[in-house]
Amino acid sequence: MKQTYIRLVSMTFGSVIFLILLGGLALAGSYVYLAPMLPTAQQMREVELQVPLRVYSRSGELIAQIGEQRRVPVTFEQIPLLVRQAFLAAEDDRFFRHGGIDYIGVLRAAVVNLMSAGKAQGASTITQQVARNMFLTLDKTWRRKLSEAFLTWRMEHEFTKEQIFGLYLNVIFFGQRAYGVAAAADTYFGKTLDQLSVAEIATLAGIPQRPSRYNPIVNPEAATDRRSYVLRRMKELGFIDAATAERAGHEPVQARVHGPAYEVEAPYVAEMARLEVLRRFGAKAETAGYKVFTTIDSRLQAAANRAVRLGLIEYDRRHGWRGPLAKLPDPGEQPEHLEALLASHTTVGGLTPAAVVSVGDHSVRAFVKGRGFVQIDWDGLSWARAVTPGGTLGPPPKTARDILARGDVIYVIADAHSAQLAQLPEAQGALVALDPADGAISALVGGFDYFESKYNRVTQARRQPGSAFKPFVYSAALENGFTPASTILDAPIVMEDAGMEGTWRPENSSGTFGGPTRLREALVRSRNMVSIRLLRELGIRTAIDYVSRFGFDRKQLPENLTLALGTLDTTPLQMAAGFAVFANGGYRIEPYFIDRIVDPSDRTAWQATPRTVCDACAGNAQAAEQVISAQNSWLMNDMMQDVIRRGTGRRALVLGRGDLAGKTGTTNEARDTWFNGYNSRLVATVWVGFDQHERSLGEGEEGARTAVPVWVHFMREALAATPETVRPMPEGLIQLRISPVTGRVTSAEDPGGIVETFMADHLPTNASGAPEGAGEGTTSTEPIF
Repeated sequence: MKQTYIRLVSMTFGSVIFLILLGGLALAGSYVYLAPMLPTAQQMREVELQVPLRVYSRSGELIAQIGEQRRVPVTFEQIPLLVRQAFLAAEDDRFFRHGGIDYIGVLRAAVVNLMSAGKAQGASTITQQVARNMFLTLDKTWRRKLSEAFLTWRMEHEFTKEQIFGLYLNVIFFGQRAYGVAAAADTYFGKTLDQLSVAEIATLAGIPQRPSRYNPIVNPEAATDRRSYVLRRMKELGFIDAATAERAGHEPVQARVHGPAYEVEAPYVAEMARLEVLRRFGAKAETAGYKVFTTIDSRLQAAANRAVRLGLIEYDRRHGWRGPLAKLPDPGEQPEHLEALLASHTTVGGLTPAAVVSVGDHSVRAFVKGRGFVQIDWDGLSWARAVTPGGTLGPPPKTARDILARGDVIYVIADAHSAQLAQLPEAQGALVALDPADGAISALVGGFDYFESKYNRVTQARRQPGSAFKPFVYSAALENGFTPASTILDAPIVMEDAGMEGTWRPENSSGTFGGPTRLREALVRSRNMVSIRLLRELGIRTAIDYVSRFGFDRKQLPENLTLALGTLDTTPLQMAAGFAVFANGGYRIEPYFIDRIVDPSDRTAWQATPRTVCDACAGNAQAAEQVISAQNSWLMNDMMQDVIRRGTGRRALVLGRGDLAGKTGTTNEARDTWFNGYNSRLVATVWVGFDQHERSLGEGEEGARTAVPVWVHFMREALAATPETVRPMPEGLIQLRISPVTGRVTSAEDPGGIVETFMADHLPTNASGAPEGAGEGTTSTEPIF
């Protein structure tokens, strides 16, 4: 009996030893098999966290944060002690005592799981979670579990505990696209780590175990229960005292989604920056933590946003009220109910959804989403003339009931003091402003609202500039012997030209003709017939060769007389660059919007080196190429100042400045309307039209009425407190007295004469081609100033 017992014990012991050896061999074999597939220590050190691409203004205000994961990398030392302790309490309080796999914790979890009627408790350590989240899949297979164990062992031997813990707090997922504790603090509470309360710290520490369940926004009750557990564990571990735990436990959960703190609204620029970074550094750059510092001026960008939206809303109102967005059967007057009813309607371009709850004779009471009840008075309603089925305007409304009814869902423009009825404009607009000295773009708006339409009309929309192109043709004429006083016949033209598909009968926009007209007056009044005859005399090839100096693509320039009327396809950005040549004294600049790109290590990865208008460029600056003479540039500037003083741009006179110049543009049937204006410090181009090329802006609409007001709204803010600049007349120009009728030089004593400026080598001529006054004692070509 005794021998049988000894034999049984021996066999059992031998079997255990055999199984241990067999298990060890199996484990060793698994390691040999799996180890080559696991990341090496070097590869683990080189791992790069996904960090969003960030785009900033010139002065460092945040424009955008681009990337699937929101992450704010922080070092172990930057994480407050209490935050670290909270996560230890919640996830792995023995982290600094075990070797990566907590065997005591495994046994404890097993016991709890056996006694908890199916409520499983995990036993993964922080090191295991880092291994799983960063380097492995989430498959529940033995192969993955063994890989996790081996990788955990490797990490514990290659990294310090502080390094592993710091990595964990940067990679763990918190829901709401937030990765890492710093991003989670910002996302849920809009705070940095050192601003969090004990209750908020405990709330965050409770999320990673099950982000979908313990999300304090989606499931505040479950998040509160989980927070209580974390606070209890923190108290048991001596991290906080009982009083602190009790106070924190009674605080309400006040989490909500906090977006990145964008300081500048420039989404079109942000997308341009994203594409440029991808082009330069590849697809991975979008999540590598690059920072793009643009040339955008935050003050000017804000002014541009307001100007485009205000101008489009003003245009849209002139063309009537198209009706409410939707109708609610019974809106009631409970704010919570109204918020729910409006949930599917979003704010667009500063227009906020609202529900009409009551209608009076001359006012409306409405609930504005996210704000509350407002009253819209008659001043904010009376514009809303209904659009008839035929597209015409109905009679002006007499009461608010002619416009709205209870339950209507509308857009409003609301501020602290008033609200106005609004609607989403169907027309679109674009504005770009740049520095004529080097081409730095200071403001760019590619449409009414980026999130409604991501199409960037500043850079992507190729539209006809119409009369806005005339200054380039006139500049070519001045370069080739014409003068501001040269007279060209303003009379009807009928041409048979196969290149223009048959008979061509261009007209002036006014429908009238002025006979012989000086070039200055023709530009001021935008006379089409003069421009066509001028181009014909100048020569199309000569004009194309000259105009291409401004940066226009020769392939886009039509080789016929329609060029005089701006029938090429071009972008607002290219137009702004062209007008910069007139603004800066004759130098061609290249527009740019990125000043520098900084890599994840805060080293400059790329720096702009723009060509600059400078007599003696300092440092690395490159001198811009002079493409037209200073004299030509000055004369064109002087003529375009008259466009504002007394021509098609005179709406800009409200700015009360004498240093502004520009040119309007309107194409056939008002499909495209423009204004390009500037002073010596800032060039701004505005386009207004429909994305559908064939659609007209309507009768009576032209650049002076649609684009100039946008430009004025912008420039009023952009040039505020900026002194006027006086542009000195360069050498080589002479001022003479001429007849305003004939353009010929007249006596200095002639009371009907006016002063005109000429290039010294292009003085006015008489009918025979000799200099005016040759052989005539009554005239003189001597300068009068």
